[in-house]
Amino acid sequence: MEFFRTTDKGVVVNIAVQPRSSKTMIAGIHNNALKVKLTSPPVDGEANKTLIKFLSKLFKVPKSALEIIKGETSRSKQVLIPVDDTTRDRVISILESQP
Repeated sequence: MEFFRTTDKGVVVNIAVQPRSSKTMIAGIHNNALKVKLTSPPVDGEANKTLIKFLSKLFKVPKSALEIIKGETSRSKQVLIPVDDTTRDRVISILESQP
């Protein structure tokens, strides 16, 4: 199973979050999910805010466009990245380049 899939609404990415890391970064693929280390603690939605901000910069899309569609309070999440034809290729290219 792939860690992301395209839909008519955009690209859905499975994400495994590791809060309270020393650095916010992608840490590869883990159990069919993009592992993202976050500096924020998993309290009061801080980790989710940091995740959205990080993904927004990574994929060059507005923060307001990104949506956590599953796992709001879990370490395992699904995030929808709405894209058009131009950004779809860029997002997929970034995802496919992950180790």
